[in-house]
Amino acid sequence: MHNCLSSPIRVGVFFGGQSREREISFAGGRTVYDHLDRKIFEPVPIFVDSLGNFILLHKQYLYQGTIREFYPATPEASFGGIPLYIESLPIPLNYEAVKIGKKIEPADFSKYFDMAFLCLHGPFGEDGTIQGLLEWYQVPYTGSDILPAALGIHKICQHKLLKNAGFVAPPSCILTQKEWLNRKDTGKLLDQIIATIGLPFVVKSSRQGSSVGVTIVHNRALHSFSTAVDKAFFIETIGYERWKSYTPAGKKDWFNNLIDVREGIGFPLWIEDQLFYTPHDLLDHIEIYFQTKQDAIVLISAQAEEAIIIEAFIEGREFSCIVLEAEKGKPIALPPTEILKGKLHFDYRAKYLPGIVRKQTPMVLSAPLLDAIRKKAATLFQLLECQVYARIDGFITNENQIILNDPNTTAGMNPASFLFHQAAEIGLHPTQLLTFIIKRSLEVRRDKGFLIAHTLLKRVEAGL
Repeated sequence: MHNCLSSPIRVGVFFGGQSREREISFAGGRTVYDHLDRKIFEPVPIFVDSLGNFILLHKQYLYQGTIREFYPATPEASFGGIPLYIESLPIPLNYEAVKIGKKIEPADFSKYFDMAFLCLHGPFGEDGTIQGLLEWYQVPYTGSDILPAALGIHKICQHKLLKNAGFVAPPSCILTQKEWLNRKDTGKLLDQIIATIGLPFVVKSSRQGSSVGVTIVHNRALHSFSTAVDKAFFIETIGYERWKSYTPAGKKDWFNNLIDVREGIGFPLWIEDQLFYTPHDLLDHIEIYFQTKQDAIVLISAQAEEAIIIEAFIEGREFSCIVLEAEKGKPIALPPTEILKGKLHFDYRAKYLPGIVRKQTPMVLSAPLLDAIRKKAATLFQLLECQVYARIDGFITNENQIILNDPNTTAGMNPASFLFHQAAEIGLHPTQLLTFIIKRSLEVRRDKGFLIAHTLLKRVEAGL
């Protein structure tokens, strides 16, 4: 450990990860790396690959457009010209990590950095798992600790908590994967859902962010309903007639969608009790299967959801509100941002591709209603026992009813994110905001018993 106050604090910027949001995490990590205050901090890029390896990344790879552009860079890492993630290769090539950096072990983290800045999203990133790993090795980290992180990613638990705490919640129902796969009458199930929560309704994965696995069902169409539910569970069904109708180019397009973890179910995947890692093996299996059988093949992601939530569609104006934790745990909600998307579904592409939707910060609303949104967001922050910062999403209806529906304990860190938009409204530029997050995180970790956090905090204060 560095002990001298004049040396920068080494901040391990964790990005990438194993989840379906790894690409937006990669972009966010680059933003944090670029904007940390170099007078106080030395950023150390820690790329987490989809096998869970921690790689001290060579800096030239930070500015690649996507992970698949540089990792793994082997001849085997493509399928008909489609780049693959490393988990889709015939044999997991751990040695590939050496080409892009230095693979390091958690027990050695403190040799390379003093604290961790977490830019990871989704399962294995904002669900308490990486937080628990860092706690085990007494490495201070940014953001909320294990419990609020676990609650913040689980939409089914959130829904129950909010409802029990008196927050307005739309009518909803839960569907388990076992129930779905053993269904006898899809039409009857759809009728029951419509009778319970009406039309339109929203089908959501329970443990995903960035609108991955979310679909709006507008009418009683069995195919649309089945497709939406399969998407939320990360299940893909391929029928005989459909497969036989594909040209070679059509099959390539189907695999391209399947491989893309933002849109498809990704690899590895299950067919009954057989696990497939590579598109090549899956293609061979499908071709042989349909030579003698005509029953549909059901593919299930190895990271499939165990249960999903189906809830009534909320008619209203959509917003996102960042909450920062001031000293002594007092939450301060920033001016909320309205997502101006028209009739467009605010999905992964709409969130992260420029020019698809507009963001208005603060949203144009009367002062009392803006204050009401901020107050409710701060109350939910406290209910979940969040720390440092969080992003609270919601709607305000035509009747001015405020409905919060998606607390996130890790906000996106790309330059156009809600976090930076709203911080600018209170006069914080990105570098100042990141310094605030680090300082407050060290205070929280110090109070939780991280001994090194006390020393690091003094060094931050000395540098300000």
